[in-house]
Amino acid sequence: MSSAVVNHLPTELLEQRAAEQRERIHNSVDELKSSLRETVREHLDVRKYAREHIWGLLAVGTLVAMVSGYGLAGMFSRR
Repeated sequence: MSSAVVNHLPTELLEQRAAEQRERIHNSVDELKSSLRETVREHLDVRKYAREHIWGLLAVGTLVAMVSGYGLAGMFSRR
């Protein structure tokens, strides 16, 4: 709006428009925060990730246990 048009508008109308714009901005920010929270929760859901990749996790766990056991046994065996 040009400054000439704004000068002719009543103050109450301008205040009402500003309040409506603030409300829309607050609602947009709240929606963005909510969607980000849900997205982050989905990506950081350990249980879901574990269920989807159970066999890989079991294989890695088994491999770590075998290497640890072999290393520990090597510390106590004589050569």
